[in-house]
Amino acid sequence: MTAPVIAQTSVAPDVVAAPVVSEGMRPPRAGGRLRHRGWGLYLAFAVVAVAVIWAVVPGVFAPGDPLTGVPADKLLPPSAAHWFGTDTLGRDLFGRVVHGAVHSLSGALIAVTVGLALGTVLGAIAGAVGGVVDDVLMRIVDVLLAIPGLLLSLSVIILLGFGTVNAALAVGLGSVAAFARLMRAEVARVRRTEYVEAAFGSGATFFAALRRHVLPNSLTPIVALAALQFGTAILAISTLGFLGYGAPPPTPEWGLLIAEGRNYVGTAWWLTALPGLVVVAVVLSANRISNRIGRRTR
Repeated sequence: MTAPVIAQTSVAPDVVAAPVVSEGMRPPRAGGRLRHRGWGLYLAFAVVAVAVIWAVVPGVFAPGDPLTGVPADKLLPPSAAHWFGTDTLGRDLFGRVVHGAVHSLSGALIAVTVGLALGTVLGAIAGAVGGVVDDVLMRIVDVLLAIPGLLLSLSVIILLGFGTVNAALAVGLGSVAAFARLMRAEVARVRRTEYVEAAFGSGATFFAALRRHVLPNSLTPIVALAALQFGTAILAISTLGFLGYGAPPPTPEWGLLIAEGRNYVGTAWWLTALPGLVVVAVVLSANRISNRIGRRTR
């Protein structure tokens, strides 16, 4: 009696059955994450744009005088008539925040400009020349980095005097070291690239190669750091204003507005909370834009 023959189906060893994935088990699409990140970036640009418009044309958003108020309307909570409430003198807090944008943003711009100009020059010289010059300049930068930023700013303000401009100069001098170290590293990196060596091999002088090849290809990370330092400078200037080293009263500077309302936290929370939220929103937005610029440079 013949044994039954069992038919076998040959399967190619390299063929793997695709697993069945239900709709609920599907991973999130990358496009959703990208859209979420894009909206976050757009929101950051919108916040910074609104703050800049406040600084340029504050009268459009707050036509009243930020220095005068109605004593009968003091310490009113936020409402349709006063979006951020009123302070102890009956002044509209929203109008003071809007008019204070020019002081905080202009101070941050001055601080970033000072740090960018001095730090870029020092870093470019150290990275391009090298040798003893590099060692001396970097030791100076190390000393600046060893001093806490707030302590350095306070020391400079004591020498220069109080005021928004002097506070901005103090914050800018405190950021010189960060710009110098980054610029020096970028210049040293670009100098070792092949196209710079080819420029020297084709007869280009040191200053010509530095101007046409090294510096233009070293500035992109500096721009990202400048955007980051802009938000940091706003926070530092507001801190100095809160401590009483910035603009004198009754200037509607953001840090000073928060300091004026700290004695009324229990009864008028909006005097400190709402200007503080404005500072936080602008600083976080500037940092978000800086992170985006930094990713595009990699």
